[in-house]
Amino acid sequence: MMVARVGRWLVPMAPALLLLGLFVAGPILWSGYVSFTNAALTGAAATAPEFVGLENYRRLFTDPGLWHSAWLTVVFTVGSAVIGQNCLGMLIAVLTQHRRRWLRSAIGIVVVSAWVLPELVAAFAVYAFLNTDGTLNNLLAGLGLDPQDWLYSAPMVAVILGNVWRGTAFSMLVYQASLSEVPTDLVEAADVDGAGVFRRFWHVTLPIIRRSVLTNLMLITLQTIGLFTLIYVLTAGGPGAETQTLPLLMYDSAFEFDEIGYGAAISLVLLLIGGLFAVVYAKSLREEV
Repeated sequence: MMVARVGRWLVPMAPALLLLGLFVAGPILWSGYVSFTNAALTGAAATAPEFVGLENYRRLFTDPGLWHSAWLTVVFTVGSAVIGQNCLGMLIAVLTQHRRRWLRSAIGIVVVSAWVLPELVAAFAVYAFLNTDGTLNNLLAGLGLDPQDWLYSAPMVAVILGNVWRGTAFSMLVYQASLSEVPTDLVEAADVDGAGVFRRFWHVTLPIIRRSVLTNLMLITLQTIGLFTLIYVLTAGGPGAETQTLPLLMYDSAFEFDEIGYGAAISLVLLLIGGLFAVVYAKSLREEV
């Protein structure tokens, strides 16, 4: 009886489990194995890597570059996702909630257009806007102001703004959907009681959509922690290492400095950080049930 029940559950799930094993669990397990070796792209270690135990991890946690990159990853994630995309997406959703349909559609098209672009194309668009001969400096020149090398003088601000521009649409769509489910009678009752706009939002709307807020924060945080292409195109982690977040440190270690084993160790640390964020958000969601 038990075997039959397991079989009825396992057979329809088998294709999905196979795909998860091949494309999710498989690469993670392989990276875990490689992180305990001195694997490289060239030389003897490329064909016959040696087992080095915890050497890569010992080196990792004594490397000042790791802590610098981890801090930059936190700054980039909080600035562009938690504050930037999340708050701007909420603001746009609230401001357009009761506007005319054509206006909501027009604003939605403008915001979503950046989101639907491939990440590489969006990165080049931001680069064309911010580089020395880009659109922003041409606008400043028209106002009689001196041009600036924004990607050199304020690189972290540049990549944060670029990611906010590209990713805000997701938060906007999540909050537009959740705001449409807020009962209007509760908002109207608060209005009759004399609550202002901010108090109505804080005490009525926000508690109702709190699960949507937590879900959105979890998804955009996980996406931003592992972001690579946008930063690589704009600054390649520079100047120096001022925008070298953990994904770029992993790439440089593995492919620029030919240390695949060390890069794999960094990738597992990055995976662990993302997993911790996911657990925290998931625990918060369960507490809401």
